[in-house]
Amino acid sequence: MSYKDLTGNRYGRLVVVSEAEYKKPYRMWNCVCDCGNTTVVRGTSLTSGHTTSCGCFQRDCASSANTKHGMYKHRLYRIYGHMVRRCCDEREAGYKNYGGRGIRVCDGWKNSFEKFAEWAYDNGYQDDLTIDRIDVNGNYEPSNCRWVTQKVQANNTRRNRMLEFNGETHTMGQWADILGLSYNLVDSRIFRGWDVERALTEPPHENMMR
Repeated sequence: MSYKDLTGNRYGRLVVVSEAEYKKPYRMWNCVCDCGNTTVVRGTSLTSGHTTSCGCFQRDCASSANTKHGMYKHRLYRIYGHMVRRCCDEREAGYKNYGGRGIRVCDGWKNSFEKFAEWAYDNGYQDDLTIDRIDVNGNYEPSNCRWVTQKVQANNTRRNRMLEFNGETHTMGQWADILGLSYNLVDSRIFRGWDVERALTEPPHENMMR
């Protein structure tokens, strides 16, 4: 079976120098990083942009945060770190829902916490708000991000189903709020195949789940 030879290609801070021992089902490649370290990386991780350094990028971010702007322990830096890891680190628990779906952090933010922090403070960051992507299938970038409450973010999740009733369309969570119903009750009814009108208008039964 033919495959693409990655030798000599650059991926972020990494340059491929040779093919490494095959680890089924992945082809592995020996890389040298700009910092001087060597590492072995899956070919798919290189070509997809998931791995772009030997790990020095994350260390540099932490060092920069600690020595340049003193925000290493600040909530905003934790938000930044989680954002980058879930899009770039395959070992991160949430990676499959972010980087695994092709969601990226724009280069300007990925390469500079200071640029991310500047955008955050210029666009309404407060300690009780969370970062939210307007298009839940889009990237983390200035044009697609905003600061919102946890409730608004929950309503924007790709898992939150939109329901149309009486000529209006809202998320399941919004309908529950509007009608004074339990979200779990509405969710359970829709999951069991109830039509939208019945799910939103029938009074709860005694066990609250029927």
